[in-house]
Amino acid sequence: MKKSHPIRRTLLATAATVSGIVLLLSLKPASDPAGSVQAGAAGGAPSAQGGVAAGAQTLTGTAVQTDYGPVQVRISVNGGKITGAEAVQQPSGGRSTQISADAIPKLNQAAVAAGSAEIDAVSGATYTSAGYKESLQSALDQAGNAQDSGSEVEAGGSQDAGGGAEDGEGSGAGQATGTQVLTGSTIQTDYGPVQVRVTVTDGKITNAEALQQPSGGRSTQISSTAIPELNQNAVSAGSADIDAVSGATYTSGGYKQSLQSALDQAG
Repeated sequence: MKKSHPIRRTLLATAATVSGIVLLLSLKPASDPAGSVQAGAAGGAPSAQGGVAAGAQTLTGTAVQTDYGPVQVRISVNGGKITGAEAVQQPSGGRSTQISADAIPKLNQAAVAAGSAEIDAVSGATYTSAGYKESLQSALDQAGNAQDSGSEVEAGGSQDAGGGAEDGEGSGAGQATGTQVLTGSTIQTDYGPVQVRVTVTDGKITNAEALQQPSGGRSTQISSTAIPELNQNAVSAGSADIDAVSGATYTSGGYKQSLQSALDQAG
């Protein structure tokens, strides 16, 4: 028995060494999958965030003063591309109304087609085109600011009817004499000018829109809520005898005065 002790010790030592090597080899692969799972999770997160950033936004540029009146542009951006453009404010009154009716739709189309403010000026509307491009660029500069998208989406939707009227005026010259597009006087309020344009068919108001409205700071938010409601009230009432919108007393007062001055031109 004593002679077998050294052999037993050698066998035990060898077995322990083999077990240790096996244990080390079995532990090493286990750490790699964990690392790869963690890396995969980290890699997946940015793509999810990218999907949110690529969402739709409605952005309103600054009002740019030109020699013939203010120009202010609102655009819809989706997936980094301009999907819609419209003029919230544009020169009006006299010859300016006719020029804007021709130039603004062309500028809107050019902005969507180009996807930037690098668009050509419309012939015969140099000042309006320059103001449009400047306001458009200021709107594009806001891209990525999610704070504006919530309130502005509602405002952008309400202006669709106005955009239709703008295009309609361009073709209105060839319509029957029963249809008139009348632009009211610009009324100065404590928070900015208000000017209304109405379409009258067979003695009835069929559309109303604000060519000018108070903007900047809190006024922009108030106008985006009040103006669409006033437009609807004008069409429903068929006159300037409409109620003021709560929280927009000055804007409502200016709207009603400009609307009445437009209706006074009906012939």
